[in-house]
Amino acid sequence: MAPNATVEATGVLNELDAETIDGGLAKDVTPLKRAEKRKIKLVWRNVIAFGYLHLAAVYGAFLMLTSARLYTIAFAFVLYVVSGLGITAGAHRLWAHRSYKAKLPLRIILAVFNTIAFQDCALHWARDHRVHHKYSETDADPHNATRGFFFSHIGWLLCRKHPEVIAKGKQLDIADLEADPVLRFQRKHYMILMPLLCFVLPTVAPVYFWNESWTNAWFVATLFRWTFILNVTWLVNSAAHKWGDKPYDKSISPSENRTVASFAFGEGWHNYHHVFPWDYKTAELGNYRMNLTTAFIDFFAKVGWAYDLKTVSKEIVEKRVKRTGDGSHPTWGWGDKDQDQYEVKHATIINQKED
Repeated sequence: MAPNATVEATGVLNELDAETIDGGLAKDVTPLKRAEKRKIKLVWRNVIAFGYLHLAAVYGAFLMLTSARLYTIAFAFVLYVVSGLGITAGAHRLWAHRSYKAKLPLRIILAVFNTIAFQDCALHWARDHRVHHKYSETDADPHNATRGFFFSHIGWLLCRKHPEVIAKGKQLDIADLEADPVLRFQRKHYMILMPLLCFVLPTVAPVYFWNESWTNAWFVATLFRWTFILNVTWLVNSAAHKWGDKPYDKSISPSENRTVASFAFGEGWHNYHHVFPWDYKTAELGNYRMNLTTAFIDFFAKVGWAYDLKTVSKEIVEKRVKRTGDGSHPTWGWGDKDQDQYEVKHATIINQKED
């Protein structure tokens, strides 16, 4: 291994890893500045497959604008939403980070959604994501952002894994994932369930139910939709590790990226997420406009299928912002020393009383 490379744990995975009162490590860990130089071994099967997939998606976009029925476009959008939630609410917030718990019916729903998304079975996805958090931006990080935008977006899937990714993945405790019967069932039958839910049914349904052409069904509802959700997910690894503010920890590359959050159902508030990965909201937001996943989890919490939702108190957030933030954090409320005086002067105060 090159002298500049490191595989020390650089991040917190859950609340039990935190060493300080504000949810961080006791000492700042300098992230890896550049990746180990090594010869990349391409996996040509993946290169060809993803090459075809993206060309097909471009053609699907053309068909969507020219000949596909509105039913097919709406169907593709619904599949995008449910498959996205299978990643965000399922593989990510539930299984990778254990930020909340889910009863069996919800776990089954999320496993079905996750299978439609086809980003490997949820158990493997969650394992790799835990490695990403524990060894962020080291050679043990599956999509190490220090290797550049392209690598962290899709390049990591076009070549063989760095040996440290495999080694650290084997050392990580995933007993909780292996104990879940839903995850075990999905993993065991994945190569049957995935083709059916991701490719066969999305293609057959438009043809059968509203007489769509096979061409439009395949290239719009199946390939364009799948390519789109893949790239949305990858943007969290690439764009959200490159562009945006860092109000919670300026020493790490994950950033608050509004655009990514809007497409990825709330996963773009990435600086917050890497600081507080056990928060089920993955953000410090008071509404659902940029966080559909939180709305989804809150709905099932009201139903009773989601419970033990973990979040971070305002006091903890404020301490962390003051200690490691870059100064871009918004004001905490009325009277904040950084509040814009124009806002103060022109604010409307209802039912005001004299002090």
